[in-house]
Amino acid sequence: MKLSILDQAPVSSNQTAREALEQSVLLAQTAERYGYTRYWIAEHHDMTGLACPAPEVMLPYIGASTSRIRIGSGAVLLPHYKPYKVAEIYNMLATLFPDRVDIGIGRAPGGSAEVTNALSDHFLQNVWNMTETLKDLLHFIHNDHPAGSELAKIKAAPLPEISPEPWLLGTSKKSALLAAEHGMAYAFGMFMSDKDAVEIVNLYKDSFQPGSIQSPKTILAVSAICAETTKQAEEIALSSLCWSIQRKNGEGLTGVPSIAEAKDFILSATEKEELRGMREKMIIGNPADVKNRLLDLQKQTKTDEIMIITITYSPQDRLNSYQLIAEELLE
Repeated sequence: MKLSILDQAPVSSNQTAREALEQSVLLAQTAERYGYTRYWIAEHHDMTGLACPAPEVMLPYIGASTSRIRIGSGAVLLPHYKPYKVAEIYNMLATLFPDRVDIGIGRAPGGSAEVTNALSDHFLQNVWNMTETLKDLLHFIHNDHPAGSELAKIKAAPLPEISPEPWLLGTSKKSALLAAEHGMAYAFGMFMSDKDAVEIVNLYKDSFQPGSIQSPKTILAVSAICAETTKQAEEIALSSLCWSIQRKNGEGLTGVPSIAEAKDFILSATEKEELRGMREKMIIGNPADVKNRLLDLQKQTKTDEIMIITITYSPQDRLNSYQLIAEELLE
């Protein structure tokens, strides 16, 4: 099984943003050491407790601090940007780190309505035009705009020997169909979707038309926390779960709470039900249980790869979770 990591660069309540980003570098190094295929870092804007609004700034740092693992965005929120500039950035990364760079593409705003307005003038219109924007980006990445096109006159230099690998990230049938239409690899964000993963992945594969790649290629992104015992894993997960509820309520402004703080968090009946729902979407347990659930997911969806997102209060708990999973599935 191929395993990878999605990092949202979470900031714990006892950390600074700089310390959280330093932990992201350590996580990428750890992932490489234990045989993970790729490390992606997400893009968020003005979200308290998440430290990375600019993957294009972190990725050179990550790339220079590692030597083999693939690195990329999870994702570039394309409606905010011009495709030419995005292609320049990731072509330059692919020039610096040959055959190691992915460019994950998404269309979410990544922040509040106010943030969206601050980032782009016509976000909703840009979302509507996503198909054409994506097409232009892929032409710039592959340097193959149709002859006669005005854009064929320019290149997103430097042109690397091996282009960055484009992925479309999504949580719905619409994104699956868009990836299939453009012949792109597809990453389904199961951890943030209520849609059936088997149905979405099958829809993508059945609709796929050769393009950037010649056959379908998928990643399933899941939330998982592993510890030596299931009881420990559940305690560790409580921090992330309670923080999700706090953020939804406009609280949790100091970052991911400690386990002790999470245990003291008073939940309403509605919030308890929300927490149960979130827990059901996560994979939480000891190494053998987590291994079995991941293998079962792969068997059900026939995905090529599973990407794991893990948010904990303690950076060591996060590293330990990824290590335990790797020792079960990658060694």
